[in-house]
Amino acid sequence: MTEPRLLDGDKLRVLVASVAAALPPVGPQHTLIIVGGSLLAWRGLRQATEDVATICRIDEELRTAVQQVATRHGLAANWLNDHAAPFSPVTLEVDACELFFEHPRLRVVGAPLCDVFLMKLYRADPNDLADMQVIWPQIADQFPSAAAVVAAYQAAFPLAHHDEHLGAFIVELLAAAGHDLPTM
Repeated sequence: MTEPRLLDGDKLRVLVASVAAALPPVGPQHTLIIVGGSLLAWRGLRQATEDVATICRIDEELRTAVQQVATRHGLAANWLNDHAAPFSPVTLEVDACELFFEHPRLRVVGAPLCDVFLMKLYRADPNDLADMQVIWPQIADQFPSAAAVVAAYQAAFPLAHHDEHLGAFIVELLAAAGHDLPTM
């Protein structure tokens, strides 16, 4: 098994271009919506990531190209994966995504940071919480209060368990990073 390698934004761009080049020259254009740590690394908000997460399902043609690039670069076969698909917010608008890479066979866009923040809140593992603290200064102007974050979260994940303490949790998490957010 291949050891995970850290991928910075520059390496991610090279690898994505390699995937596009590995695709057959004729066929439909694949679209990937990048989220998570890979989005942060791409944008320079995080030093590196171990994988590239997309919320788009990866079909067999694209998976084959990803595996070819993995072999060529000594990466895990699933270095580019669709593991984030279950965490996709229902409120995400593809038109609001930022274009990262365009090729006749592959289009890569980055999800809005606001949506990534909500996805990380939904998943909430320790890395996600740290990433939320990094993302917050980029999106703070979109949320005047913790109640506004909670409302956006509930709209994005309507089937998620309702937690009456979520607003207080968000305030505490952001305060630990020196960010002030009113409850209401």
